[in-house]
Amino acid sequence: MDKIGIDLGGTKTEGILLDEEFQVIERKRVFTNQSNGYESILDTIKDLVNELKQKSKGKTSIGVCTPGALSKKSGLIKNSNTQSLIGKDLKNDLEKILNQEILIENDANCFALAEAKLGVAKNHNVVFGVIMGTGVGGGLVFNQNIYKGRTNIAGEWGHHCIRPDGNSCYCGRKGCVETYISGPALEKKWSILTDQSIPLSEIIKNSQNQSFQIWKNEFLENFGLSLANVIDILDPDVIVLGGGLSNIPFLYDEGKNAVYDKVFSDIIDTPIIKNELGDSAGVFGACLL
Repeated sequence: MDKIGIDLGGTKTEGILLDEEFQVIERKRVFTNQSNGYESILDTIKDLVNELKQKSKGKTSIGVCTPGALSKKSGLIKNSNTQSLIGKDLKNDLEKILNQEILIENDANCFALAEAKLGVAKNHNVVFGVIMGTGVGGGLVFNQNIYKGRTNIAGEWGHHCIRPDGNSCYCGRKGCVETYISGPALEKKWSILTDQSIPLSEIIKNSQNQSFQIWKNEFLENFGLSLANVIDILDPDVIVLGGGLSNIPFLYDEGKNAVYDKVFSDIIDTPIIKNELGDSAGVFGACLL
């Protein structure tokens, strides 16, 4: 049976069709257009799935990775930074539209699963997969199986509070990790320091700017504190960085040192490494569901 995976992102939605050997038959990316609302997201996924099915010669399974998680109590989407999804019955709505059973999972869990089974972490038993992009999320894989926890929130380090009186978060609380080391949070900080509104990819090129070191030091401090908390609790075999921010080179030397400085252990050697599957890890993970 061929496998269809859909990665529903805040900006883009990617679809992929794999054969039983996980070889790519077809893949396509389209804009999510989340500002058009929930019904538009459903239509986007429907059109993408139907297009991929036409490239398959037989039956297909369908897996979807999405920002947020399914509530164990209600089955509805919760904790999503794509806020039009919150409270929606995404799984059942898609099954009605597609006339087929689907599996649905948090995007960070799919990312971690893909890297643990097919990517850079496939020789490790306890894998913590980090998403740092528009939001901050995490997925936990034990022995190549997603660990979701008692209420499906395992790995949600993006909403650990690191500054009790700090930045306001969409979740209603203050000081969440996501409000400090996500892409939008870092761009906002740069704007406050310099009165320049530029994308993160351009900020990284401004290393000679006087404000850059202030910006970078604060970023590293918050990155180090946040991931050290994760290591203190989980002590994983490896941490894999994903999302747009995983392309920042200094996270793998200065960033790693900032984490190690705050870990509560006499042996501190947790590998903090870049993903192997790039920004397609989530869509591969959706297929693996």
